Amino acid sequence: MSTQPVLFDTPGPRARRNAVLWSLVALAAIGYVLWLGGRQLAENGQFDSELWAPLFDPNHEDFNLVWQRFAEGFQANLKAAAIAMVLSLAIGTFLALTRVTAGRRVRWLVVGFVELFRGIPVVIAIFFAFRVLPELGIDLAALWFLIIGLTAYNSVVIAEIVRAGLNAVPKGQSEAAYAIGLTRRQSLNIVLLPQAVRIMLPALISQLVVILKDTALGFIIAYDELVQSARRIGQVFDNPLQSLLVAAIIFIAVNMALSWFATYLERRLSRGSTRRAAAEVVATGDAVTGA
Repeated sequence: MSTQPVLFDTPGPRARRNAVLWSLVALAAIGYVLWLGGRQLAENGQFDSELWAPLFDPNHEDFNLVWQRFAEGFQANLKAAAIAMVLSLAIGTFLALTRVTAGRRVRWLVVGFVELFRGIPVVIAIFFAFRVLPELGIDLAALWFLIIGLTAYNSVVIAEIVRAGLNAVPKGQSEAAYAIGLTRRQSLNIVLLPQAVRIMLPALISQLVVILKDTALGFIIAYDELVQSARRIGQVFDNPLQSLLVAAIIFIAVNMALSWFATYLERRLSRGSTRRAAAEVVATGDAVTGA
């Protein structure tokens, strides 16, 4: 079997040399920019030990208190993310199922709602909830304004993910459900939705990672999350760059772990689907042979 690529030609020796050359040039340019930035930081005293000691020196008198503040801030992020995830999944699934099963008028209302909130940046949704809802007499804690903004944006994204997952299920599955007397809603709940969950699970996990990252926007409404904690620590010790860097590392580490889990889960599900398909082929062949 030929392994020739379909969409592009295999690069020849000259193209490979050019690719290596331009890669080296790009790495050199990046290294030069990093060197310039490091030199500027050094000239401004950003590498002085007293700026880093409260964050990384366990012998510093405020080390434990600093990391306690980081932990409390990140717990606030996790709390907001957990509630927003549950609400976004519930509302998004409801919107997707309503769009699939409802009549034309209701379906157009759902489509309009989805398209409206898909076009609004999440930071605008959060700030809008924080500024407008109190004017309407809805006075809530900053946590709930953050959750409302995150849910309004992410629920419609999850609705599209669920709808795409339902559309990815082979049409024969729904036809078989109708053939045994199931209604449209029953076929969705019993036959289509469980299969769609397996298909869309990696995309859902990726969107949940986005929700966790977006909780960092809570600082714009003075919600006491990790970025806000880092800013306050930076003000106390006059090291905002170092404190925000620690917050960034925490977010990067957690989100990389979740992204890795999503990739692992996708591969695991793909291998499971391949094994099941192979088993079905073998079982069909045995049945034909036996016949």
